[in-house]
Amino acid sequence: MEVFIIFKLRNFVTVVVLGILVLASLSACSSDDETSGDNSSGQEEAKTIDIGQINWAENIAVSNMWKLILEEKGYDVKLHLLDMGTIMAALENDELDVGLEVWLPIQDANYKKQYQDTVHISEETWYDNAKVGLVVPDYVEIDSVTELNDNKEMFEESIVGFDPGAGTMEVTEDLIEEYDLELELLPSSEPAMITEIKEAIKEEKPIVSPLWSPHRVFSEVDLKYLEDPKEVYGGVEKIHHATRLGFADDHPEVAEWLKNWKMDDDQIGSLMSYVAEAEKPIDGAKKWIEENKEVIDEWLTE
Repeated sequence: MEVFIIFKLRNFVTVVVLGILVLASLSACSSDDETSGDNSSGQEEAKTIDIGQINWAENIAVSNMWKLILEEKGYDVKLHLLDMGTIMAALENDELDVGLEVWLPIQDANYKKQYQDTVHISEETWYDNAKVGLVVPDYVEIDSVTELNDNKEMFEESIVGFDPGAGTMEVTEDLIEEYDLELELLPSSEPAMITEIKEAIKEEKPIVSPLWSPHRVFSEVDLKYLEDPKEVYGGVEKIHHATRLGFADDHPEVAEWLKNWKMDDDQIGSLMSYVAEAEKPIDGAKKWIEENKEVIDEWLTE
C-alpha cells in the first residue's frame, strides 16, 4: 500500500511539473507574440509623417487637409505648430518630414539660400497666383508705399505685422529700408494682426499691414494693396513645399502626391472658408475633401 501511495504521489508531482513547464512555454510564446506585436507597431511607426504647421490661415487649411488625406491612406500624421524658421531648421535636422509653404522667388528667398543644400525645396508649386504687399482699408486715401511717410502720423508711425522670422516680415524690413520709411514694423502673430485690422475697420481707423493672397480676410473686409513701384515684394509669388532630405526615398508615394498637388483660387478659397467656419479646422478640411474627391484623386496618381 505504501509503495502504491508513493507511486501515485510521484505521478501527481510529475503531472504538476509538466503543467508548470507547459504554462511556462505558453507564457514564453505569449511573450514572443507581444514582441512580434511590438515589431509590427514599429513598422506602423515608420509610416508616421510629421508636418510643420504655421499659424497662418492658408497653412492651417492645407495642413489639416493633408493630414486627413494621408491618414485615409494609412499614415499616422502629426502636425507641429511652429514658425517658419523653426520648420526649416527641423527639416534640416530630420526632426520634421514636411513643410507645406515656401514662397518664391522673393518672400522665402533667404531660406532657400540658407537651406538649398540641406532641405529639399520642390521645383513643383501647389499655388501659382500668390501676391504679397502692404494693405490698407479701402477708405484710406493713399494708394502707394511712397505716400506712407507723408501720412506716418495717421498710422501712428507703425506697420502692424505678424510672425517675426516669416519671410514676408523680412522683406517688409527690406521695404522699409528701400523706401526709407519712417514707420516701425511691429511683430505679433497672424491672428493678432488680422484682429487688429478688423478692429480698425470696425472703427474706420487707418491701419497698414503686410498681407498676402490667398487669404480669407479679403472676403471678410475691404482691403487694397499699396503700389510698390520698386517691386520690393516682387510680382506674382508661387508656393512650393519642402521635405527633409531622404523623405522621397522613405515615402516615395507621398513625395509623388505632393508633386502632383495643385490648387486654384476657388479651391484654396473654399478650403480656407470651410476651415474658418468649422468648430475645428479638421472638420472644415473634411467637408472640403468630401466635396472635392475628384481633385484629390488627380493628386494621388503616381
